[in-house]
This record gives sequence, C-alpha cells and structure tokens, in this order.
Amino acid sequence: MRMVDLILKKRNGGELNEEEIRFIIEGFTNETIPDYQMSALSMAIYFNGMTEKETAALTMEMVKSGDVIDLSNIQGKKVDKHSTGGVGDKISLIVAPLVASIGIPVAKMSGRGLGHTGGTIDKLESFPGFNVELTEEQFTKQVNDIKMSIIGQTGNLTPADKRLYALRDVTATVDSIPLIASSIMSKKIAAGADSIVLDVKTGSGAFMKSFDDAKALAKEMVAIGKNVGRQTVAVITDMDQPLGFEIGNANEVKEAIEVLSGKDVNDLKTIALTIAGHMAVLGEFYPTFDEAYADLEKRMADGHALEVFRQFVAAQGGDASLVDDLSKLPQAKYEIRSSRNKRVTSSRLSLTKSAWQRCSSAQDGRQKMISSTSRQASRLRRKSVTRSRPVMSSPCSVRTKKT
Repeated sequence: MRMVDLILKKRNGGELNEEEIRFIIEGFTNETIPDYQMSALSMAIYFNGMTEKETAALTMEMVKSGDVIDLSNIQGKKVDKHSTGGVGDKISLIVAPLVASIGIPVAKMSGRGLGHTGGTIDKLESFPGFNVELTEEQFTKQVNDIKMSIIGQTGNLTPADKRLYALRDVTATVDSIPLIASSIMSKKIAAGADSIVLDVKTGSGAFMKSFDDAKALAKEMVAIGKNVGRQTVAVITDMDQPLGFEIGNANEVKEAIEVLSGKDVNDLKTIALTIAGHMAVLGEFYPTFDEAYADLEKRMADGHALEVFRQFVAAQGGDASLVDDLSKLPQAKYEIRSSRNKRVTSSRLSLTKSAWQRCSSAQDGRQKMISSTSRQASRLRRKSVTRSRPVMSSPCSVRTKKT
C-alpha cells in the first residue's frame, strides 16, 4: 500500500476503507508517512469530505494511537460532556456537580485554554492547591466516593490527533468538518465515556460562526457516536455574546458558584440545565428530558449541587473555603470603566438571534432532529439583558454589570 495512491484516491472523491485509514494513521504516528503527504491528504479531505464510515474509522484509529482510559472500575454509567468553546463558558463547572448530585458518575478530563476560549483546568486552578493531576487509582476512588472528578488530559491521549491538528493549523485545513468532528470525538472516546453530550457553540464568539456549520458539525459527531457504539446528543447554543456576566478564570469560577447557590443568571442556568438534563437521561436516571430538567432545577436551588462542588474542590486539594467566601478568590488588580453609560447589546454580534437544534443518537441508533419550536428550545431563546459599564479587570478578565 502506498500513501500517494491513497492521496490520489481521496483527491478524486473516492472512499477510503478501514484498512487504508489504519495504514495512514499508524504510518503518520510512527513517522513513516511524512508531513507533506499527510498535508496533501488533509487538503483532499477538506475539499471532498468524508463519508460517515470514513470519519468513524478515522476517529477510532486516532483513539487507538495512544492511551485509552479504562473507567470500568467506576460504578455506574459514565456520561461526559464537551463544549466546542466560547467566551465566558463555565458550563462544566455547573453541570458536573449538578449531574453528580443525583449519583451519575462524572469522570471528566478537560483541557486548558485554546485560542480565545478559556480552559476548565485553568479555571479550577483559581483554587489554591487544586490538583489537576491524579493517578488512575485516585481518580477512580474519588469518582466512586463523591461521583465527580475533573483532571487534565494525559500526555499520550490521541497522539495522532495532536500531530494532525498541528499540521492542519499550518496548512489551512483546520475548518474541515470531518477532521474537527473526529478530533473532538477521538478524545472523548479515549477518555472512556459510555455516553457523550456535546455543546456546539455558534456565533461571533465561537469557532463555528454560522448555524449551518454548527449543525453540520453536530450531525457529524452524532453520526460518529452512532457508528462506534456511543450514545451521543448534541445541543447547539448561542455564542453571539458571552455566557453570563463574568469572563476570566477566577471571575468565571465565582459566577459558577453563584449559579450553584441559586442565583438566576438566565443563559447560564438554562444551558447548564439543558446539558445536565440530557446527561441525566443518557445516564438512565430519568426517563425523559422534561423530568430531568425540572428535578435538576430544584436540586440547583436547594444546594445539593453546591455541596458536591465543595466536596470536589476539597478532594482535589483545593481550598474549599473559597466556595463560601468568594472574596478569597484571586481579585483583579485594575478596573477600567467606560466613559459612557450605554447599553451593550452584543459583543461583535454577527447573528441577531439564537437558535438551537438537538441531534441525538437514540438507543435504536436513529438520528432525531428536534425543531426550535419545542419546549426545550423555547427556553434557549435569546435573553433580553441590559448590560452597562463593561469593566476590564485584568488582561483576560472582564466583568460586566447589570443596570
């Protein structure tokens, strides 16, 4: 088998089989296939796309290129979530303890900031002493004990994807839907989850600027899940304005704790409950999404989820007293106030409305499209919030105040 023949086949619109994709990924990982040939293949994929079978095969070969986390010693059905990233996205900090509070294990590996988006791991390190590197035994024990742990990704998780992403970054092939989808799903599958909920952001602050592109990516990832035996739900959410009112690691931790304490930050609460609701259904705790949403909303209000978050911080060596005294969190050194008292309606707004669509692979493997006229979608309509006097708190920390 020759790489040049496979490049030619893909360039001419052909479909690569599993054996050919295995040859490509194994060769690229062990460096017998040079970067220039992988670049040529990436460009051919960019222009011609991939079939569902090809994308699923590519995903699984990247999974096999490195470590695969074994979560079999963790009791219960493991459900993970992933966000494609945005500004002020602190949803994981709310969703993980909320889902854990009903007994569904959340064994999550998260990353650091990428581009303009903040990383969950960076945010958690706002707690002095917080340890993001646990042994497998510590990780498993903590999830079994308190149903929740969030740690950094291991160094050898999907090395083929890391190499391919670096190459795509310098060859103008980053925005290929099959390559994006396989990159995201390979890491989620390698991390050991039984089921996955995907939060696909769209808008001016997201990687996927248009709703159509976001929908295409969501459908592609759901199809991968279906083809590799992972129940997968994708929710498309608005990123035409920051989530909540806080941007920056410590600021976002503060706001997440406030939401877990019952504060009604509309967009954060609604999206967090939507993601958590789908996770709870996939975790087989509730039979329907509506039941899950309603009960989780009560648990958010009564402090159950906040207590799990407090235990989680303490279990990983962090100073949990900050959960009850937010003034102890790192504070901004500078405030730069606007000279005018005006309303901020958007942040570089490119779309004027929020829409979302849910693509799910049900137990029978069928894809379902739920229209934005559904009850769940109506909850995610664009909020009407007056914001004034944006406050720049540090180089990457922004606070906006309500009037």
